Amino acid sequence: MGKTILVADDEPAVLRSLEFILKKEGYRVLTAVNGQEAYDQASANLPDLVLLDVQMPRMDGNQVCRQLRDTPASSNLYIIMITAKGQESDRVNSMESGANEYITKPFSPRKVIARVKEILGE
Repeated sequence: MGKTILVADDEPAVLRSLEFILKKEGYRVLTAVNGQEAYDQASANLPDLVLLDVQMPRMDGNQVCRQLRDTPASSNLYIIMITAKGQESDRVNSMESGANEYITKPFSPRKVIARVKEILGE
């Protein structure tokens, strides 16, 4: 197995499609369907990359991002926010919470894979 990627999204179709294409590329994929689960998975496994939805139950993506940044072990994780919220203020809010990048839905799975490979140096 290759590098580990955590995909956190409460939309089953988005979660399944990202999980499928990432596994096809040889990545180990962890999934989470809410913010608390995303935080727990990221803390326990320290993945190489996190794809994090902003709007999720139990804790939103920005809260997860802030908590990961505030925890020494996970403070350097590479986090890409994936969201349907396309306003500039939403992007700024995510970047201020510590996200490295911001991708709006709908997105091209091929572009996400290309960006993942670029980030992970593959």
